Amino acid sequence: MLDASGKHLNTAILLLVAGNFMAIIADVIVKIMGSDAPVFQHMFVRTLIIIVLLSTLYRQLDWQTPLSGVGFHLLRAMFNVIGMFAIITALTLLPLATANAVFYLAPILVMLLAVVLFKERLTRWSLLAVISGFLGVIVILRPVELGWGALAALAGAWALAFNAVLVRKLPKHQSTVHKLMMSNLLALPVIFTLFIWEFMTGDTGWHRGAILAAAGSSVFVMAYSISVLKAYKTVDANQVTSAEYTGLIWAALIGWIWFAEVPDLWFVAGSAMIVIPLVLLSLQQNRQRSTLKKTPA
Repeated sequence: MLDASGKHLNTAILLLVAGNFMAIIADVIVKIMGSDAPVFQHMFVRTLIIIVLLSTLYRQLDWQTPLSGVGFHLLRAMFNVIGMFAIITALTLLPLATANAVFYLAPILVMLLAVVLFKERLTRWSLLAVISGFLGVIVILRPVELGWGALAALAGAWALAFNAVLVRKLPKHQSTVHKLMMSNLLALPVIFTLFIWEFMTGDTGWHRGAILAAAGSSVFVMAYSISVLKAYKTVDANQVTSAEYTGLIWAALIGWIWFAEVPDLWFVAGSAMIVIPLVLLSLQQNRQRSTLKKTPA
């Protein structure tokens, strides 16, 4: 029989697998929306819905010092705007699995940014993950086929990486819910301005598909966020991080079944070059922490 820690570990893994499935469903909804839909209208409605959903968790907001770290919150909000636009563009132009494979470059970019911004050093395993990950993206995208979709996916990965790194600069006492709320609230004026410009200069008016996609994707994104929060609340992150990469499997399966996007050998090889070193790095870090815990003081 499993002990309590074993049950918590299994629960966390199930939460991450289910959460990544819901994240891919959000991507599917965006992809169905199509590239002809008004992107900023979608972003505006989606951001509003996420703010409303987050407001139901008001007890987790920092009401004592809500503006603490506002400069870094604002910086993350701007990367949130860039990332959302880039990811939506990539999803509408690229196969579902290809776009998601490039998004998984983000953890590798986080390592590089940590070296530049925090003077961290890359271990041999980290260096292997960085080199293999970049080569994997080249294999998947193949420079001869580089287009707007591929460039958008790369921009999305960079935005995700900057967003993740900047979390370290935020006040430690603020909850994840507060950080998400600030990121969306501070991004809203910029997104609203872009939406008004798009609405006034375009000829689409209110686009039903963009609004429905915003409603659907925001619900699934929130479901993903909650499942991740619950998973990492019960166990150490390094124990279950590898479960996050099941999202790529979901993307490949759903892309194949729903959009008839059959993964080729380039995609399989490149994805393996990105994901396998990251999983090995996670396992290596887990073993090191376990050894340190067992070592007597």
